[in-house]
Amino acid sequence: MPTTIAVDHLWKVFGPKPQRVPGSELAALSRAELRERTGNVAAVRDVSFDVERGEVFVVMGLSGSGKSTLVRCLTRLIEPTSGEISIDGEPVRAMNPKRLRELRRHRVAMVFQHFGLLPHRQVIDNVAYGLEIQGTAKADRHRRAGEVLDLVGLAGHEHQYPDQLSGGMQQRVGLARALATDPAVLLFDEPFSALDPLIRRDMQAEVRRLHAEVGRTMVFITHDLSEALTLGDRIAVLRDGELVQLGTPEELVGAPADGYVADFVRDVPRADVLSVRWIARPVTAADEPTGEPLPGTMLIRDAIPLILHAGGPLRVGDKVVGVDELLPIIAGHHDRVAA
Repeated sequence: MPTTIAVDHLWKVFGPKPQRVPGSELAALSRAELRERTGNVAAVRDVSFDVERGEVFVVMGLSGSGKSTLVRCLTRLIEPTSGEISIDGEPVRAMNPKRLRELRRHRVAMVFQHFGLLPHRQVIDNVAYGLEIQGTAKADRHRRAGEVLDLVGLAGHEHQYPDQLSGGMQQRVGLARALATDPAVLLFDEPFSALDPLIRRDMQAEVRRLHAEVGRTMVFITHDLSEALTLGDRIAVLRDGELVQLGTPEELVGAPADGYVADFVRDVPRADVLSVRWIARPVTAADEPTGEPLPGTMLIRDAIPLILHAGGPLRVGDKVVGVDELLPIIAGHHDRVAA
């Protein structure tokens, strides 16, 4: 797939003379050592990744890991200290103020944790605000605002004010406002963390539905592993500003890069995330595969009844999987339930 966002050796250092850190011996210091020695804080440390067109790319980490700083650097809401960022092949750090405003108004939209709605404006005018800034005529921007309100399930609420809506509905207004300008890229900075769990789950489902319908490239920031696994095509894990691991949800759960990631995914039900190819083994002379082969992409949870009732191992490509391979997965599930 074509690359929409490319980030190459990105640094963001806060403090006195931040440019002295990247590329010097100071770059090797830990966050605490750097702060003690120089008074600087490296919020993003030498991070590189690509985001493919149409991908949902999740950046996950604990509070203070640098994820919000990172997403703000993408459109220079925070100025990077060093490194390169390009969107659709155009270098963002080389943009002059006019070009940067065009990027933010037309190509990239951001949805924040705090909704930022204008309390004195009706819903339809909040949604149409970005189009108003672009100079779109009132009738045209209201028509477009009505379309996206319908898309996010808020048809009929056009003339209410934000304080007349629930928190989840307000966040839908924020999402509609971002979609109204038809951006190529949507950036989400922990947009659902202030919502209660049930509304948060509904909003996650809404994002998945909208992605399926409009197909935009999305970069989603969260500290919640469940949210990351639910939404992400790929997930980047940050720790103290550094990229610890980048991979699919399966890769993070099945092959964590280090103890930090392993602790993150320790309580994840592996059968709900991993496919059968993760537990398949080479065929031996004692094996007598039975039944229809399993597709390697089938989740283990869906394969469990098929394997248990097969009476023998089942093929997965040129390998097999049987009850012996299931037992550690099932035992781990029961251990978590008992705990």
